Amino acid sequence: MVTADKKYGEGTPPRRGDHAAQRPSLLRLSFFRALMLFVSALEVLLVTLPSVLAQLAPPETPYEPPDPSAGTQPSNGTTPNPQWSVLLGNLLYFYDEQRSGKLPANERVSWRNDSALDDGSDVGLDLSGGYYDAGDYVKYTFPLSFTLMSVCWGALDAGQGYDLANQTAYLDDMLRWGLDWLAHPSPNTLFVQVGDGNLDNAYWGGDKSIPGPRPSYQINDTSPGTDAAAQAAAAFAACSSLYSNRTLISSSTSALANTSYAATLQNHARQLYTFATGASGGMQTYQTAVPQSADAYASSGYSDELSIAALFLALTETDSNATSYYADAVKWYYSGNLGQQLHAGDETVFNWDSKTPGIAVLAAQIVSAYPNVVSGSNATLGVWQSAVEGYFHGIVNGTGRSHLTNGGLLIFPGDSDEASLNPALNVAMLMMRYASANLTTSQDAQNRYIAFAQNQLDYVLGKNPMAVPYVVGQHPNSPANPHSAISTGYAPPNGSLTAPDNLDTDPAKEAYVLYGGVVGGPDEHDRFWDLRSDWVENEVALDYTAPLLTLAAQALVRGAGDPYYTQVKAGAYDDVRPSGFPCDAAIQTGCKRSGLSTGGKIAVGVVVSVVGVIIIALGAYWVWRARRNSRY
Repeated sequence: MVTADKKYGEGTPPRRGDHAAQRPSLLRLSFFRALMLFVSALEVLLVTLPSVLAQLAPPETPYEPPDPSAGTQPSNGTTPNPQWSVLLGNLLYFYDEQRSGKLPANERVSWRNDSALDDGSDVGLDLSGGYYDAGDYVKYTFPLSFTLMSVCWGALDAGQGYDLANQTAYLDDMLRWGLDWLAHPSPNTLFVQVGDGNLDNAYWGGDKSIPGPRPSYQINDTSPGTDAAAQAAAAFAACSSLYSNRTLISSSTSALANTSYAATLQNHARQLYTFATGASGGMQTYQTAVPQSADAYASSGYSDELSIAALFLALTETDSNATSYYADAVKWYYSGNLGQQLHAGDETVFNWDSKTPGIAVLAAQIVSAYPNVVSGSNATLGVWQSAVEGYFHGIVNGTGRSHLTNGGLLIFPGDSDEASLNPALNVAMLMMRYASANLTTSQDAQNRYIAFAQNQLDYVLGKNPMAVPYVVGQHPNSPANPHSAISTGYAPPNGSLTAPDNLDTDPAKEAYVLYGGVVGGPDEHDRFWDLRSDWVENEVALDYTAPLLTLAAQALVRGAGDPYYTQVKAGAYDDVRPSGFPCDAAIQTGCKRSGLSTGGKIAVGVVVSVVGVIIIALGAYWVWRARRNSRY
């Protein structure tokens, strides 16, 4: 982890007008000046060591996930609802399972080990720490910073849910583990990837023998990545708002208030936003500078990241800077023609790549809570409400490009192909957020958004044709074979990089339960095979879990009844598990082949050849007869 003092060379600032020949010794300073010097140094220390000072202490008895069988037990109306509390706890526990680097003494996951301790050695920095992105061991900044932004935004909305579940200390721990790793070594440098995706994908083993080398890839002033820098700025700004106790609605938490840490995060956000907008290399997507990231997380543009970063920066400010950042957000929104992405038929999703739906919702929240931020701008609350509700109406009414499966899951063709649950969960999160903030322009709209969001949440938690709650370890029917090298327990022979011949059967049972991991989800026909080799349906990822965290916290704040999975019969999945194999980007065995089989094509070829010979022979015969007859 790159600490703040290493990154910025911070220390006690020199006094203005000081000269070495004239500087008095400390013994000659007056008591008052010595005291002020001490206070100044203390302030710097508080800023440069945010991950150590004032971090919330976890409960005396650490939270541990219960056995999945507990997911079948109704709560009988207990408040706060213990089932939502367990779900929230398990989802946060997932991030402990994904940790990289030197694990803390209070690490709760007994089967995890210190790992990738040499990350950054190729560039002379300590880049250990942070989180592994998904089922492998690569660290990607772009989706991680989106995840942190999403979680902090959710806590700004429903932080009291973490308080009710006694999970606020774990939220604090989870955020700091990611935020402190994201810290950049200079104002115009950000590391966007650590690890080689190709090498890593070839390895299917535990965290003790992760293969190297693990190269570090950066964006900088001459090779910039506008989107990645802006998204990291958005993460720092959103979390700074959380730690500075800025509120969007009354259900946020004050337990995380920490002004020194908030100031450090705000400073990072300002620097990265300046880097994103003013790099000497111009503006470009980050994979232009780091093509190695393109296969996994290629960005489609940067206007949306710039806009949402400016909005969260506006939220961190309490003076005229808020108005300036808000004006920037509006500028990027319109110059990038982002509003078009909210129109039915062109509607985009909210995910690690596309932030546009979130921009309109966040802007409506900020303008409603802090109306002075508008200060003459034409982008008033009504403008954002119209944009948000136009987007939501297209989804709810089915007039856009999205549609529902027969089982009720929201599908965006293309965007849902390799992670069907994620777009649906993010829409549900945005709808519930907007409705909970009482921003709807009619009661009917509010009721419809809440109902639609609840239906998506219920689907993910077991109200689906497969009777599967798609959260690992939450219920006996939960996925048992997540695509995760960390949890399988497979050990490659003789230290090789090879994966087993059959990923689905070796080992027969995963060694560890990856509690709280949200998998990719079923196909567009609601079918789920629970195959370890199917990374489309079974892989877990940091950003897959993030929206469900917020939805669970919101449920606790609302005092909602039990999650749907308590109504799901254990073993019901076994009765409906599909036969055969899926057809997706990971497995093509189940794909229907159009046209004839190879054997059929050969047979047709033989028939055509024979018929051709006959036709030629008949033609020759008739030509011979015609010539013969002409002689007589």
